[in-house]
Amino acid sequence: MENSSNTPATLESVWEAFRETDRLLKESTARIERDLLESREEMKASREEFDQRIKKQEELAQASREEFDQRMKASREEFDRRMGAWGNNFGSFAEEYFFNAFDNGKQNFFGEKFDDIEKNVKGIKKGFKDEYDILLLNGQSIGIVETKFKAHENDIPKVLKKAQTFRVNFPEYKHHKVFLGLATMAFYPELERECTNQGIAIVKQVGDAVVINDKHLKVF
Repeated sequence: MENSSNTPATLESVWEAFRETDRLLKESTARIERDLLESREEMKASREEFDQRIKKQEELAQASREEFDQRMKASREEFDRRMGAWGNNFGSFAEEYFFNAFDNGKQNFFGEKFDDIEKNVKGIKKGFKDEYDILLLNGQSIGIVETKFKAHENDIPKVLKKAQTFRVNFPEYKHHKVFLGLATMAFYPELERECTNQGIAIVKQVGDAVVINDKHLKVF
């Protein structure tokens, strides 16, 4: 049997092999680049879809928060409105209660007999606007009584200020003695002590009666 020998390589066959290898390499590189581009586009599309979903969720969450805030705001406003209405009703009740007590008591107060009694008197001088819940008047003295359903120590400066604003708003009484009183349905020890220290009369409800402590009064 005769042995066959390989055909000797020629320069042309070598170049042909190089060209074929280069072609295959380019095709492979193009295919890889195409696959990478498709992968990037798929990843971009997935990321955009993911971002859109997140944005949608954030928008829904923001809408829910805004709706919740609006409901809470509406609830607070309604609560404040009702509390304000109740507070006004309680305040009006206290004012009427103490006014009637003074009126029925023939206006005896601060150790004096007053000739007249007025309520809800307004002073309108610029910079001194004020309201005086109960005013007791005679030829030489003025009694100013601030009424509260439930007073607090923070109300004391407001009561003290009324002597000053009254003299400005009603200069015809500038030579009258001014006495101050605080009337409230509920006193507590610290409030009574502060009224005593400041020379303000204490007017309070005890049972069915109105009790007045004016022994410590000062003239304003």
